[in-house]
Amino acid sequence: MTRARAFTLLLALPLGACAITSSKYSAIDSCLATGQAWNYRSSRCERPDPGPVDLIRVDKSAHLMSVYRQGRLVREFRVAIGRGDPGPKQQQGDGRVPEGSYRISAHNPNSAFHLSLRIGYPRPEQVAAAAKRGVNPGGDIMIHGLPNDRGWIGSRHTQFDWTDGCVAVTNREIEWLYKAVADGTPVEIGA
Repeated sequence: MTRARAFTLLLALPLGACAITSSKYSAIDSCLATGQAWNYRSSRCERPDPGPVDLIRVDKSAHLMSVYRQGRLVREFRVAIGRGDPGPKQQQGDGRVPEGSYRISAHNPNSAFHLSLRIGYPRPEQVAAAAKRGVNPGGDIMIHGLPNDRGWIGSRHTQFDWTDGCVAVTNREIEWLYKAVADGTPVEIGA
């Protein structure tokens, strides 16, 4: 997603039209600002687990990303995903998040978004399937923070899906993930 497009989408954010109240967003952002972790299930501010994590699971329909260490849930994140329909990514520009099993392939400290973790999409069979359909499968699928200079939006970014096929968290959350997740970490993305 280009910086200009992300900026336009995030500025259009409907600040009053969502299930989480404005005070709830303020509570989440205040918690994260202190270096704590927000527990989205209990709605409590907690001490963050120091990591590392060895598995990332993204549930697109629940807008939830969960991270694990040795089979134990370490932390969960409310996420914004691709603006495309809920199906799996089929081609470049469809705005969908891919589904399946991948690995984190790189850390990018110079991302157009506040840090990013590259997801190893497309796999060779996805490249072949796209070629058979005569389309480009796309790429540059990341777990990332907010566009640079837009961190002030905070947790409100989850009010709608705005990425071009990535998984987005707050800047404080990507800072924690960036340290806790190693290259090669498995990522499972499901509908």
